[in-house]
Amino acid sequence: MEKQSRREFFKTTAIVGSAIAGLSSNSTKAAPKNILSEDRMGVLVDTTACIGCRSCEWACKTAHGIETQSLEKYSDRTVFKNMRRPDVNALTVVNEYANHQNAQLPTDVKIQCMHCDHPACVSACIVGAFSKQENGSVIWDTKKCIGCRYCMVACPFQVPSFEYNKAINPEIKKCDFCFERTKVGKLPACVEICPVEALTYGPRNDLIKIARERIKRNPDKYFDYIYGEYEVGGTSWMYIGNQDLRNVAFPKLGDKPAPGVSEAIQHGIFAYFVPPVSLYALLGGIMWITKNRKNSEEE
Repeated sequence: MEKQSRREFFKTTAIVGSAIAGLSSNSTKAAPKNILSEDRMGVLVDTTACIGCRSCEWACKTAHGIETQSLEKYSDRTVFKNMRRPDVNALTVVNEYANHQNAQLPTDVKIQCMHCDHPACVSACIVGAFSKQENGSVIWDTKKCIGCRYCMVACPFQVPSFEYNKAINPEIKKCDFCFERTKVGKLPACVEICPVEALTYGPRNDLIKIARERIKRNPDKYFDYIYGEYEVGGTSWMYIGNQDLRNVAFPKLGDKPAPGVSEAIQHGIFAYFVPPVSLYALLGGIMWITKNRKNSEEE
């Protein structure tokens, strides 16, 4: 009985192996799209102008089919009592932080995916579900995703969220830089609605020049630092304010890109996309042989 089972196992393994070997490398190679264009777009967030109205939150939810409430309900500032993070139901949030220069005037900061120039999520994704687009957007393809959630572990800003509450077809959620809007010439929803123009959308290189000029002209108003200009190799979303935002709203990160050390291993395994089910079958076979060998030795 044991010999028959073992014979059947190796027969199955041979079939699986032949199927894997027969895969076309042209059709199965899982290479992420990662374009770093000189003309990529970005957003400059001037936190000295932000009034915490949260219109950007409402616009984002509306643009992505998440929200049904009216904009008026977002005037409630009690939400600022707790620090919030983007999640599956809020791709961007505004938090309020103490202003050490003026306690009567708190600092409001909008948080969302930073759309890194060298995205860790793109590098960590073993099937190429994440991609850096030419316009600067980092987007996610649900059709490719296998739910490994490596992107959540890799992100230095802890942004991607997973729909744990969905048993069927859960998805990764994060700001997509309004990719569907911008590719047809529209502004990101949050930028378009901002009533005080705290958000400026444009070519990233131009935004850096604008930020430096504002800081130069108003040294008493701005802390001399552009968050996102160099962090983890640079991000599409950049911030200026009246204090060092590294000590307030964002983590202190180095200048080197953040892709994880496992990138080479992950893309080596999946370079020609061996389906996970095949890998599991192989690992299961190894475990089966080991277990039966141990049982035979004990007998």
